[in-house]
Amino acid sequence: MRLNAIHTYPVKGGHRRDHDAVAVEPWGLAGDRRWMVVDADGLGVTQRETTRLVALRAAPRDGGLLLRAEGHRDLVVPEPAGGEPVMVRTFRHRKLPVPALSAGPAADAWVSTLLGRAVRLVWLARPTRHIPSGDREHDTGDRVSFADAYPLLLASTASLDAVNGWLAEAGAEPVPMARFRPNLVVEGAPAWAEDDWAGRPLRVGGVRFRAAGPCERCVVTTIDQETGVRGKEPLRVLGRFRNIRQKIVFGLHVVPEETGMVAVGDAVLPDSRS
Repeated sequence: MRLNAIHTYPVKGGHRRDHDAVAVEPWGLAGDRRWMVVDADGLGVTQRETTRLVALRAAPRDGGLLLRAEGHRDLVVPEPAGGEPVMVRTFRHRKLPVPALSAGPAADAWVSTLLGRAVRLVWLARPTRHIPSGDREHDTGDRVSFADAYPLLLASTASLDAVNGWLAEAGAEPVPMARFRPNLVVEGAPAWAEDDWAGRPLRVGGVRFRAAGPCERCVVTTIDQETGVRGKEPLRVLGRFRNIRQKIVFGLHVVPEETGMVAVGDAVLPDSRS
C-alpha cells in the first residue's frame, strides 16, 4: 500500500489544497483547518449551510492566509497578533466553545461578499479541545484543529471504486474522491480494508498514527466540490451498502502519534504493535 494523495483545507469547508509532501503536527497536517468562517453567534459555517464555500481557495502564507475566489480580488490576511479572543463552536450541539482570534474587518467583508451573508473569519491560534472528553472512543486530547471530530481523514481508492460500482449499477454518475474531503488517500489496499484498521497503529512513511474508527458521512458528500451543485449521491447509495450501526460511513479517522513528514508514494502499513 502507498500514499496516493495528500490534501489540506486551510479554511474549514473551503476548497482543498493538494500536496506532494506535508508536515504532520500533533493536531493534524500543517495548515489544515486552522481558519473557520463563523456566523454572528460564533457558530461555524460549513457547506451544509452554504455550498458557496467550495469557491473559497485559500492558501497559507508565511504568517497569514491568501484568500482567493474567481471573480473576487485576492486578499492577504495576516495571522491575528492579538486582540480579545472570540468564543466559537464548530457545531451547535455537543461541542465545546474554544477561543479564536478575529481575522479583522477586511477579511470579514471579503468572506461575507463571497458567501452572500454576514459572517466573520477567525483563526485558531492554539489548537485546543472542542469535543467533550469521552465523546470519542480514541480521544485526541486537547490539541485539535477546527476538524469535525479527529485530526485527519484517510480514504482508500479501492473503496471509492466500490462506491462508484454501486453508483453505476444504480444508473448514477461516478463521484471523485474530492466528495469525501480526505487528508490522506491510500491505494493498493482492498476495498474496505480500512474497516479492520480501527483501533490499530498505522504507519505512513516514517510517521505513526492511530486509526480511530470509521467516518460518519453527511450531506456534504452530495456537493460537487468544484461547482457547489448539490445532488443525492453518493449518500443514497452509501445508505444502502455502508450503513453500519445506523451510521453511513466512508473513510477512516486517524490521529497522529508522532510528528514528521509524509509524502505521496510513502508506504502505508497497519502496524502490529499496540
